Amino acid sequence: MRNSLKISVLISVMLLCVAGAQAQKVYSCDYKSDAKVKVYVADYKSDADLVVYKCSYKSDAAGNQGLWYFCDYKSDADVTIFFCDYKSDADIVIYFADYKSDAGWKNSSKKHLLY
Repeated sequence: MRNSLKISVLISVMLLCVAGAQAQKVYSCDYKSDAKVKVYVADYKSDADLVVYKCSYKSDAAGNQGLWYFCDYKSDADVTIFFCDYKSDADIVIYFADYKSDAGWKNSSKKHLLY
């Protein structure tokens, strides 16, 4: 009986983790106050907390791994962002990659910002 309870709890935790790993559907806000996360775009990959690849299709964006699909409507997005002009104003620094395989976190301590 105890083992079945442990298994049930383990399965529940795993399902919650999978449910929380949503695709990164992003909406870019016009105003800082409307956004959940403030983002600065770096010129160099080495300066970034997250390397982002812009997906052409919503289905290509997966998990919190830097695969972003930009939504046309705020209501369709998982997270709202505002692009800052200054690095010091940003919560995270990103770099836009040309290849999907380059996407990913360089500074995983900031991962929580996009959940």
